[in-house]
Amino acid sequence: MGLLDQGLKGLAQKFLGGGSGAQNPLLEIAANLLADPKTGGLNGLVDAFKSKGMNDILSSWISTGQNLPISPDQIVKVLGSGQVQQYAKQFGVSSENITSGLASLLPELIDKLTPEGNIPGSDVLQQGLRMLKKDSV
Repeated sequence: MGLLDQGLKGLAQKFLGGGSGAQNPLLEIAANLLADPKTGGLNGLVDAFKSKGMNDILSSWISTGQNLPISPDQIVKVLGSGQVQQYAKQFGVSSENITSGLASLLPELIDKLTPEGNIPGSDVLQQGLRMLKKDSV
């Protein structure tokens, strides 16, 4: 898993800062979206994108080609404003910070978690997200 390790460590530094000591709310939200069995994890997120007509965007992140961008408004469309507001309240940050942060983080994070263009098994995904969390503290 060397390439995945390097990619996740680079993402941790880029989005979470180097050893700030504080857990980044975006990482917690992303981990919830990608690995929480209650939400269906990455497969649940794929379904959410499909149901909102944005399968092409998510598919570009999973494929080995270039990642298509996503806007904060599209993040709200996929997650729902209620869920975004819930995260904002939970972490004490604005909804705008959450949606703009996820619009920047999710394409690269999902791309790094799917280096061969395939959705990994839940154990590999969990391991990658644990490593990312560890690097952020």
